[in-house]
Amino acid sequence: MSELENNTLRIYYFAFFKLVATHTILEPTIRSLPRKMGMLSLAATGICSMIGASIYVVPFMIQRNIPGIGPYVLPAFLFAAVPAILAAFAYVILGSAMPRAGGSYIYASRSLSPYLGFVASFSQWFGLSIAIGVVSYVIVPFVRDIASALQWDHLAGLLNQGFVRVAFALSILWVFIFINIKGIKWYERTLIPLMVLMFGLGAIVIVAGLSFDHEDFRQALLMKEGRVLNQDSSLFSWPIFLSGSALLFSSFIGFDSIAQAGGEAKDPSRTLPRAIGIAVVTVALFYIVFTYSLYHAVPWNFVAEEAMKKDITAPGLLSYLIPSAWSVFILLGAAIALLNDLPAMLLSVSRLMFSWAEDGIFPKRLASIHSTFQTPHIAILVSGGMATIGILGSHFAGDFFLGIDIMVTSMLVNYLLMCLSVLWLPKTNPAIASQISVFKSRKLQRVVASSGAILLSGFLVIHLVKDLTMETTAWYFHSTPVWILVMLVASVVFYYNWNRLKKLGVNTKTLFSTLPTETTNDKH
Repeated sequence: MSELENNTLRIYYFAFFKLVATHTILEPTIRSLPRKMGMLSLAATGICSMIGASIYVVPFMIQRNIPGIGPYVLPAFLFAAVPAILAAFAYVILGSAMPRAGGSYIYASRSLSPYLGFVASFSQWFGLSIAIGVVSYVIVPFVRDIASALQWDHLAGLLNQGFVRVAFALSILWVFIFINIKGIKWYERTLIPLMVLMFGLGAIVIVAGLSFDHEDFRQALLMKEGRVLNQDSSLFSWPIFLSGSALLFSSFIGFDSIAQAGGEAKDPSRTLPRAIGIAVVTVALFYIVFTYSLYHAVPWNFVAEEAMKKDITAPGLLSYLIPSAWSVFILLGAAIALLNDLPAMLLSVSRLMFSWAEDGIFPKRLASIHSTFQTPHIAILVSGGMATIGILGSHFAGDFFLGIDIMVTSMLVNYLLMCLSVLWLPKTNPAIASQISVFKSRKLQRVVASSGAILLSGFLVIHLVKDLTMETTAWYFHSTPVWILVMLVASVVFYYNWNRLKKLGVNTKTLFSTLPTETTNDKH
């Protein structure tokens, strides 16, 4: 990128940031977040955080990343759902007793220790914020491909230029930042229609996949390219299967965003657990049916052959069987699935930062609530700034997978700590543990949390080994050392603010043995 483009990009970013800040930052007078989110908006938050365009790519590109997975993609998906469901149960248990903004931070800080609560949630915040930038950056090629399919060649050419791609990605990101700042009504009016549209367009893939079989595909391939497929054959391997499950587990990350919105949920002890359950079940069923339908129409050995040669997606695979016009709708579905990620993930990361500030681990200014919109506007803006770094980093590095790997590491650690929190809460904080309103049986809690901890630990080991043994041009392209550096930064930040609280005479033992207080305001 030229110096002129760099300077133009800086001017564009700061002008847009100033415009947003000018119209949103007012002197805050509200002291707590209003509880306005119902079951539908909570479930939509989790669903949209979980479902992204990866469903259009990962189940097929896994044939390249995990050679030999062959016909076992769907079983690997099912197995990956097990630790995800157990982690969701842990969130359900903890959320019923601690319905506050910043869910995972509150859960771990009150169950294990303030330090573990902060560093785990800090890495989660960092990983998800960078992922928001990555998602914003990745949307652009999908829009470009839609333009190409519609033969809008000039627009497609523009979107292929580096500067235009970055500027467009920044515009998308900051539009959703503005929507999040404007409040829950704007958030719901954006998120829920997009979710409905996403499922509707995804249904095209499912119907198309179930309408054809392997013989139809073989005939279409022979007619279009004169190719004859080899016979299906693959031997099952546990190491390959487990590696595939660990990779596919990343598709279930996101339901925790419901817990982060705990401070804004109506009747949280009831709605939070149910919303998490609805989100996990809905997404799991969608993933399974979607993946099954594609492999029902397209033989896995063709997918494996093509994945070794080039990047493949659901629209590309189905293009052999359906009219090209329908591919536009499938691409549009993928683009909307990505767009859906942004408002839900922005809500999640901003509420984490808000909860740190409430406890005094971050500057109190970050816990400010907008007097008109009743949102943590400063926390949203700061999180948006980190996401902006994710966009720029993806562009200048020429690769976005590092950010995704960091997010996966962060979330595996986070989910593991949630399971441990369920085990330790009755010992460290019996008063809060007595408020658990779901899975009340202590024996059942132990079974769920222990099983989840064991499986998540295994997935974490597999993920770390894969990352550290991967060949790269430099150490900083491994996600593990980068994640460790982030944890070290988090540790420094924590102990600096911890000592500051001590000097101010704050009784930290009392502070972290109770939940943040909620105050009312007439403006609510």
